[in-house]
Amino acid sequence: MPAPSDTEKVAPVSFFRRLFRLFHPSREHTAFSATVLLVSTILLSRIVGFLRDMYIAWVFGATKITDAYLAGFTIPDWVNYLVAGGTASITFVSIYTRFLAEKREDEARKTFSAVITIMTVVLGIAVIAAEIFEPQLNRLMFSKFDPQQFALCVHLTRILLPAQLFFYVGGVVSAVLLSRRMFLLPAIGPIVYNGGIILGGLFFSRRIGISSLAYGAVAGAFVGIFLINAIGAAKTGVGYRVSFDFRNRAFLEWVRLSIPLMLGVSLVTADDWILRYFASGSSGDITRLNYAKRLFQVPIAVLGQAASQASLPFFARLFGEKKLKEFAESVNASIYRIVGASLLVSSLMAVSALPVLDLVYRRGHLQFADSEANAVYFFWFSISLVFWAAQGLYARAFYAAGNTLTPMIASSIITIASLPLYSALYHSFFAVGLVIASDIGIAANCLITAFLLDRRNLVPARDLEWKEIGKALLVSIVAGLLSWKIAQLVNLAGSRVADIKVLGLILATWCGAVAFGLWITKSQLPADLRRKS
Repeated sequence: MPAPSDTEKVAPVSFFRRLFRLFHPSREHTAFSATVLLVSTILLSRIVGFLRDMYIAWVFGATKITDAYLAGFTIPDWVNYLVAGGTASITFVSIYTRFLAEKREDEARKTFSAVITIMTVVLGIAVIAAEIFEPQLNRLMFSKFDPQQFALCVHLTRILLPAQLFFYVGGVVSAVLLSRRMFLLPAIGPIVYNGGIILGGLFFSRRIGISSLAYGAVAGAFVGIFLINAIGAAKTGVGYRVSFDFRNRAFLEWVRLSIPLMLGVSLVTADDWILRYFASGSSGDITRLNYAKRLFQVPIAVLGQAASQASLPFFARLFGEKKLKEFAESVNASIYRIVGASLLVSSLMAVSALPVLDLVYRRGHLQFADSEANAVYFFWFSISLVFWAAQGLYARAFYAAGNTLTPMIASSIITIASLPLYSALYHSFFAVGLVIASDIGIAANCLITAFLLDRRNLVPARDLEWKEIGKALLVSIVAGLLSWKIAQLVNLAGSRVADIKVLGLILATWCGAVAFGLWITKSQLPADLRRKS
């Protein structure tokens, strides 16, 4: 066969064309391209989230008002979690992916319609009930609020409750897109949601105060979480009809998978509620803890959330095709890369806590003393990064295997058992004790989930790259200590110039120490992180 002429050769694809393809809404992604896309969009979402938190800090500071605002999200989140498990997309992805793999799109469409119709009605009734009994529900959580603060919390909660309908329906619709390996629209939803909060504050805060943020959140949920995904799903040909088919087998399977998530209490979700409950007795503590944890959630989102969201459809496909060996290898490979990267990043976060928090949040009503308090919380949060990042992958390995009962029983037991620990450490060390209790709880949650996967021979722990993980741990400790010693050369006392100098010294030292450490230990982690498979 003759060789192709020059005119017949395929021209190389430019960088910008490849980038455009990566961010095209209808692209069907591989696991690698999905992770790259999600890392990019989640990072952008966190930047917008930073702008939101910076705006709130600038305008409202860390006061009883901001505590009431953050507390106002608790009951709406709880209603969503109770009725839909907060995981509508997670459980639906496995079912819908199986239908697509088996070319049963008509059944997938019928199941989609039943899940949307029936559960929207159930959630709507729950929202109405919560609106009526909202004062009593909030009294259970925030009895330490003074009367004015409590009244504001009730008012904000009633504004936020209807948004849960948009979160639920948008979650199911986004599951359809994820099952088709179309990740862009579900990924940009949180960006629009955070943007709605900012715009609500900018346009209406002078008229209605902090309530403007709540109205902005509802608008952002409608546009970003529901409308964008609905339009994208409609373009793929997914049809919807009102359906109350309670006997649909796949709907019953979805209920069976979701009930453990609805009835169980995961510490991943409950941690925020527990922190707010104990911190509600001290003015500003809820807000300061929230600022520290929101910053901490950036690396969690980039390292853990992106990998977990990108991996679930592929885990589900491997398990559905009975490729159990490949399933276990895929989960262990993902865990190893996430754990190794998280160990390195956590050391950088710990040593740079104060200058980062001071640069990000100190403005308007927030002072350097607030930055110092926030930095202590952030330091302790950063220690648990590896467990927050890994637990998402371990949980999704169970979900992909069609088992939601086991991890949620384990997580519920851990959550309940952790409550005395939160209480004891809070009374001994105040808000810092809450963060330490959070670290211990999430570490237990992650390790026990990994143990259960190993016991069921789904993901053998012995096959993890323990030697490489050990190298990453050693390098992270040495790099963190060296960076901390170098950072002592500059005195931090509220100067932004000093913040930037310290960050520069820390970053240069940490990068050099990590690069040298990985080289001297002959670590395979850098090459494995670049690997596309």
